[in-house]
Amino acid sequence: MASLNGKVVLITGASSGFGAAAARLFAREGCRVVLSARRKERLEDLAEEIRADGGKALAIACDVTRQEDIEALVKATLDAWGRIDVLFNNAGFGRLKWLDELAPAEDIDQQIDVNLRGAIQMARAVLPHMYAQGSGHILNMSSVAGWIASPLYSVYAATKFGLRGFTEALRREAAPFGVHVTGIYPGPAHTEFGHHTGNEAFKEQLAAPDWLSMSAEHVARAAVRLVKHPWLRRIILPWWFHPLLWLNSHCPRLVDFFLGQFTRRQRQR
Repeated sequence: MASLNGKVVLITGASSGFGAAAARLFAREGCRVVLSARRKERLEDLAEEIRADGGKALAIACDVTRQEDIEALVKATLDAWGRIDVLFNNAGFGRLKWLDELAPAEDIDQQIDVNLRGAIQMARAVLPHMYAQGSGHILNMSSVAGWIASPLYSVYAATKFGLRGFTEALRREAAPFGVHVTGIYPGPAHTEFGHHTGNEAFKEQLAAPDWLSMSAEHVARAAVRLVKHPWLRRIILPWWFHPLLWLNSHCPRLVDFFLGQFTRRQRQR
């Protein structure tokens, strides 16, 4: 099991949810954490909290859809601590709407830019430095939507399927040079994700019961575990999604039927 003490961990989407929870846990492991997101005030508050707990944290505002922001973030991290050991590609959001109702720019392009293109560009920016030091780990936060595509999440699922393919390809590309690449595929969780889907009516109907939803800390612990055990290729959470993935893969017509019944009722309302 790899020791994390002194590692430099760069986290996107660190202002809330999985990113903020992971920042706290990595800091408790002795890591130096770089907090990145668009909401600078939240980042500063979290950095102060981590420092007050004895950790080391740096807050840097960054929009992963802007190449200049990505380059500035990587440069600031290297200027501060000289290396990047872990990139946690966590920034992302989803829109819960019919495809024909999605706004071309705000809903479609923005999801692709943040969820997929942003993760790719972040990885591209840190890889030369990881190759130069002969080590590194890139964690890509995907979703079970990267395995099971649900109605009303068409573009979101497309970005997460794409991120899964990118993760697998990059894992094979980077492994010979000492860089690990792994994917995290969480299901329902208590985060701010549901506040930004853009459809309150559908959100309430599709929301998982509280007792089936994970905490952000539960998923963050999985991220830390993956870095400690870098030979693991991926983790799917929670455990009960494994039989659902099997059902989706081996009985797709059955899944199509039940999901089709749901979407037909919604469209007729």
